[in-house]
Amino acid sequence: MNRPPITLYTDGACSGNPGPGGYGIILQCNGLEKELSAGFARTTNNRMELLAVIVGLESIKWENAEVNVYSDSTYVVKALNEGWLQKWVKTGFKKVKNVDLWQRFLQIYPKHKVSFHWVKGHASNPLNERCDRLAVAAGAGAVASGRILPQDQGFIAAEEECKLL
Repeated sequence: MNRPPITLYTDGACSGNPGPGGYGIILQCNGLEKELSAGFARTTNNRMELLAVIVGLESIKWENAEVNVYSDSTYVVKALNEGWLQKWVKTGFKKVKNVDLWQRFLQIYPKHKVSFHWVKGHASNPLNERCDRLAVAAGAGAVASGRILPQDQGFIAAEEECKLL
C-alpha cells in the first residue's frame, strides 16, 4: 500500500543539565497533525532530544513509513547522518552516554525509512518553536504533576502510548 510521507518535528528541553526536562513532538501526515509531549523531573537535554525522536517513531502505526525527522539536536542528527551510531554499535557503546535510549532507538529505526534534517533552534521555524514550547511546558510541569517518574530511569514506565493515524 502506498502511504503518504510523515513529517516528524522534535525537540527536547532541560532546565539545568541535569534537571527537569521534557520533549515535544509534532507529527504531520496527509493533512493530519498530532502533538505529543512528556516531562521528567531529572534528565538531560540530550536524553530529551533523543527520546523525542524515539517516541515520535514509535507513534507511527504502520511499518516502512517514509519519515522526515526535523531536529535542532546536532547530537541526534550527526549521530545518524555522520555515522556515529554505527561506530558506537561496533565498539559496544564504550564511553557513550544514553546507551539505553540508543538501543531503544535501534529497535524502532529499522522499521521505517527515516531521513534526518537539522534545523537551527530558536530561529523562527514555526514547527520547531512549537516543539520547544511543548518540551519546556512538559519539563516545567514534570515534578508538580505527580504522574511522571521523579528521576529519569529509562523512561519505560513513564510514557503513555500514542498512535498516529
